Amino acid sequence: MKKIRLITQIFLIMFLMGHVNAQTGTEILKKMDEIMFSAKDLSATNKIVIIDKNGKQDVREATIIQKGDEMRLLRFTSPASQAGIAMLSLPNDVMYIYMPAFAKERRISSSVKNQKFAGTDFSYDDLQAQPFSEKYTAELSKTTSDSYILELKPKKAGEYSRILLTINKTEYYPISTEFYDKSNTKIKESKYTFEKVGKYWSPAQIEMNDLKKGSKTKIQMLNPKYDQGLSDSEFTVRKLTN
Repeated sequence: MKKIRLITQIFLIMFLMGHVNAQTGTEILKKMDEIMFSAKDLSATNKIVIIDKNGKQDVREATIIQKGDEMRLLRFTSPASQAGIAMLSLPNDVMYIYMPAFAKERRISSSVKNQKFAGTDFSYDDLQAQPFSEKYTAELSKTTSDSYILELKPKKAGEYSRILLTINKTEYYPISTEFYDKSNTKIKESKYTFEKVGKYWSPAQIEMNDLKKGSKTKIQMLNPKYDQGLSDSEFTVRKLTN
């Protein structure tokens, strides 16, 4: 009888320890944000490949700089027809776009952030520099041997009604995302490839698939450089138009 009670107590202790150590969806999402924005700053070249439903490819190049978790500037450098188009993401949910053809910057309103950026399959919202934990609430939906699957709900009304986000269980970088519209139809999905660059996990490629159009866009990050001491002055509307 004493042996049975002892075994019962051991299992009870193990059960309680498991619940004490269990992570919430919010905690897991914040850990992912820490990995995604762990560097002080970043500069890189992006190769952007847009592939339509027939397999035709449109290849572009862009530069990207980022500081902290709220400032990002992306600018197309080729081909000539796209060179100069730029997007600036700033704190407090502020975004701008610059189109050389109009020679004037334009602030992006919240109502159009669901629109695609410059013909890619990424929306302005997808490209905004802002931690996921600030934009979404998170609930742990499933745990596998190597990943966490979170269900995200937007804190403000936007393009997506919910997102299923799969996160690497060991390193906490994102593996894939599924995006659902207001009718709960899956409309897009993305896949991430990460590699270690110095002490940081760096996104080597992000692929976004538009399930309605049958198109996809791949962004490959080339020659990333971290912690160079970028100034806040690099992330201004004046720099956007230069």
